[in-house]
Amino acid sequence: MIKEKEYVLGLGNCVSEMKDIRDRSIDLILTDPPYNLGLFMKKRETNLGALRENHFSASNWDLSTFDEWENLMNSFFRESARVLKKKGAMIMFMSIIKVETIIRIAQQYGFYYKTTGIWHKLNPMPRNMNLHFINSTEAWIYFINQGRTGTFNNNGKAIHDFIETSTISAKERKEGKHPTQKPEEILSHFIHILTNDNDLILDPFMGSGSTGVAALKAKRRFYGIEIDEKYFNIAVKRLGEVR
Repeated sequence: MIKEKEYVLGLGNCVSEMKDIRDRSIDLILTDPPYNLGLFMKKRETNLGALRENHFSASNWDLSTFDEWENLMNSFFRESARVLKKKGAMIMFMSIIKVETIIRIAQQYGFYYKTTGIWHKLNPMPRNMNLHFINSTEAWIYFINQGRTGTFNNNGKAIHDFIETSTISAKERKEGKHPTQKPEEILSHFIHILTNDNDLILDPFMGSGSTGVAALKAKRRFYGIEIDEKYFNIAVKRLGEVR
């Protein structure tokens, strides 16, 4: 475990590592867990050989069965309900075909479902563009823990649940190297709206640390957990370089 003044980074299974977090200490959980699409893509005979080497469906970490994934999500929400403050928020990126399952699980642990939003990628990879529609969207789900509303810094302006940004820049891709890496721009968007200065943000599926980088730049504190040592070490480096 890495402990600094503004952040803590834990290496290991997210549920096990979350047990070290104090009750009601987290202001926002902002995370991007496995979508459980690896076996689904393989069964559809997707041409994995044509995909980039580190595409999620060619990775081994997203090959759990549905039951295994559902059990992980149950354990994750159980711990999240404990560590998240009352009226604290959660934003979870998720495949749209799994949204109903995630909402059902979350509600069992006292989470109030607010909305499902869409992230539209302005520059998606035009893969198989002559065969079907380009995949340019991902879903995100917004929950409140044990309440109906929480921090929402909209400054009197309407904020839509349809967000458009580019995918990660060449610089971010070089620094992060993660197959499902989210751009700092969209992470920063949620952080500024749903938290205040010095709040504590948790990402239990941290990957290469993009949420942590965005949190520190926004003058928030960060707690990150990652099971893959390769990406954990990248996150350690990236957060250590934030000024």
